[in-house]
Amino acid sequence: MLKMSQFEYDAIRRHGEETYPHECCGVLLGTLDGQTRAVTKTVRCGNTRSDSPHNRYHIAPQELVRVQRQAREAGLEIVGFYHSHPDHPARWSQTDLAEAHWIGCSYVITSVERGQAKITNSFELAGETEENKHFEDEAVNVAEVAIANESTQ
Repeated sequence: MLKMSQFEYDAIRRHGEETYPHECCGVLLGTLDGQTRAVTKTVRCGNTRSDSPHNRYHIAPQELVRVQRQAREAGLEIVGFYHSHPDHPARWSQTDLAEAHWIGCSYVITSVERGQAKITNSFELAGETEENKHFEDEAVNVAEVAIANESTQ
């Protein structure tokens, strides 16, 4: 399960609206308590994809190292990542799976339709290795109110 405040949830959705029609991306910092990832801070990152930023994203390695350092200094860890899907569903794609490497982390996707954030879902990257990694639907608890993946309701 992924837990976050309404403020952080809204920040992710707002980021997607601001970067539309390109994908936004960022990192979720927080703590891990058993199977629950608690987000205490979202960090916006630049989408360095120049070939197709409308349907792909990439976080520069230097920026990721900076975010890792920032997390460590704050006593937090990277618990996940987020990005938007402009004019596409809030479901992971084969490209999302191929480019996801942080097993045990949450991957949050917000669909942004015509500039408006619509549905936000989360998926845990499960598995043991690159060969058997896979996404599993993950419940999101926002401001102590649990919601299931909106696309499955």
